Amino acid sequence: MASSEGFLTEEQREMLKIASQNAEVMSSLSLSSSPKSPGPRSPRPKSPGQNSSVLSEHHHVKAPGGGHSAMVGGVAVRHVRRSHSGKLIRVKKDGAGGKGTWGKLLDTGGESFIDRNDPNYDSGEEPYELVGSTVSDPLDEYKKAVVSLVEEYFTTGDVEVAASDLRELGSSEYHPYFIKRLVSMAMDRHDKEKEMASVLLSALYADVIMAAQISQGYFMLLESADDLAVDILDAVDVLALFIARAVVDDILPPAFITRASKMLPESSKGFQVLQTAEKSYLSAPHHAELVERRWGGSTHLSVDEVKKKIADLLREYVESGDTSEACRCIRQLGVSFFHHEVVKRALVLAMEIRTAEPLILRLLKEAADEGLISSSQMVKGFTRLAESLDDLALDIPSAKKMFQSVVPKAISEGWLDASFVKSSGKDGEKSEEKDEKLMRYKKEVVTIIHEYFLSDDIPELIRSLVDLGMPEYNSIFLKKLITLAMDRKNREKEMASVLLSALHIEIFSTEDIVNGFVMLLESAEDTALDILDASNELAFFLARAVIDDVLAPLNLDEIASMLPPKNSGSETVCMARTLTAARHAGERILRCWGGGTGWAVEDAKDKIQKLLEEYESGGVVSEACQCIRDLAMPFFNHEVVKKALVMAMEKKNDRMLELLQECFSEGLITINQMTKGFNRIKDGLDDLALDIPNAKDKFKFYVEHAREQGWLLPSFA
Repeated sequence: MASSEGFLTEEQREMLKIASQNAEVMSSLSLSSSPKSPGPRSPRPKSPGQNSSVLSEHHHVKAPGGGHSAMVGGVAVRHVRRSHSGKLIRVKKDGAGGKGTWGKLLDTGGESFIDRNDPNYDSGEEPYELVGSTVSDPLDEYKKAVVSLVEEYFTTGDVEVAASDLRELGSSEYHPYFIKRLVSMAMDRHDKEKEMASVLLSALYADVIMAAQISQGYFMLLESADDLAVDILDAVDVLALFIARAVVDDILPPAFITRASKMLPESSKGFQVLQTAEKSYLSAPHHAELVERRWGGSTHLSVDEVKKKIADLLREYVESGDTSEACRCIRQLGVSFFHHEVVKRALVLAMEIRTAEPLILRLLKEAADEGLISSSQMVKGFTRLAESLDDLALDIPSAKKMFQSVVPKAISEGWLDASFVKSSGKDGEKSEEKDEKLMRYKKEVVTIIHEYFLSDDIPELIRSLVDLGMPEYNSIFLKKLITLAMDRKNREKEMASVLLSALHIEIFSTEDIVNGFVMLLESAEDTALDILDASNELAFFLARAVIDDVLAPLNLDEIASMLPPKNSGSETVCMARTLTAARHAGERILRCWGGGTGWAVEDAKDKIQKLLEEYESGGVVSEACQCIRDLAMPFFNHEVVKKALVMAMEKKNDRMLELLQECFSEGLITINQMTKGFNRIKDGLDDLALDIPNAKDKFKFYVEHAREQGWLLPSFA
């Protein structure tokens, strides 16, 4: 050991000294940690590799055997270091060091900063900054879009566009908010907008908005009724009318009022709304018609009103000669589909006032050049005038001559299409010859249909048609029946559909019905001149025929194929297909006109019995007649006749004959209904004689009296 030290430098000797001190420490630690310390050991010679291991321990001291590091006073040996003074120094675990050490790895000793001008600058090293932003609510976006949609609908009145826009908007789960917004906006506007809102909701029902969403939307309105009443003074009454209208239109079930009443506090405005709807509107006699007509019953002007406005503006134009003002007035009417009436009336006025002809022709040319009156409307106006020239010539002898001079002038100036000359030539070739048989049939048919609308006597109508003996004209009868029904109330429309089902069973073939609908659709544009909603009405009649099994769904395709090209009837057929394909189509279409022509039979019989008993016990004839009139069931008046005659036999009091005479004189009971009542008594006379022995004698007396007064048809035996 001494000899070897002679070859070491001073630095090596110092290191060897430190290593030997560390060795002594470790040996003492191993002795103290061992449970049984052995006796003193003799020194062993060091292996050559020990020096290198000792040198490494200057930085990292390992426990003997390479196992877990030994502990010095509770500190791991690898975290213990000796200074040159021989003191033990605890090293920081993460290597940051203490006094006189280099410190932590990559520790610059000062605050670091990023220099954006540094060529090695990386924006990713910039510290993150959280920037606050507003999160948009889908419901708020939907509400904003709905407001503009409703405003546009109130301006244009186009139901199809509104339905399409709502469908494109998506977010169907928010449709109750659409209902709430539409109704609340309409409540603060005129009756026209209220009617438009009701019409739109009926159109959207089941097709775009589900029934449950309709109910939910109306309930939201009821919940907000207190807030609405702050801005709209009559909010309770208006909202009650909206709910009543929804019930009448079959988009809200009547049970909605009962269910909603249980969910609202009695002190709330919403509860008052439901009470008003039920007591003031839905419980009133003829409430359906009352509610439907409350806001005018239509979102458009009537045909007569439009015609009057057209006549007024044309006369003002003739007096002033202001073409631009006249065009503005025509545009303001907002009836582009009815501009052919402007053309026709303008030409008639030019014929009546010859000095006004240049002004009228200038107006028509200006309107055509601006695109205000379309080419098709111009041709249609000229066509309508050409068809009525014969009648017009009776009042204006020069009408035909003037018309013949205007047509070539209009074609040469470019505001009348040259196709008018060709079409008018074809129409002349196709003009029907005066067929006395057909004309007589049409007159008879109109009388029969009017009688049916009064009596609702289907067997009598069928007998009348059979008596006419002209089955080849069955399709013409169908056309006339539906045309007359469209211009009347829902009761007559329902009666027409019911009659159609009966005729299909009894005397009409499917071919007759198909041909009848084709004739109706071909003349739909002319029908629309008098009935603005003719297209929708025809679609419902077609759909009802399918639901009633009068027509098969395939017959709709057959009807569409039989229509001329570019005929508006094709759109009506498509509409009918849509109606029949909708959810719950059967129930909706069966109830589209009320689902019945009157009260239940038993209820009506009970009311008739009571009013006759009251009259017999000393009532006034005029009051009894008024009660019969209030029943509003003229088709069931044969029951009045029957019960009156039976009561006269039982009471042996002929006072009932005075009542029947008064009813017949006023036209309250028709001759058909009177005859039918007598026939019913005659058919049950044998059974009646069991209770009233002299029933047959009495009946003979009543029949003779009735014949003297003209109550019975000659056919009564």
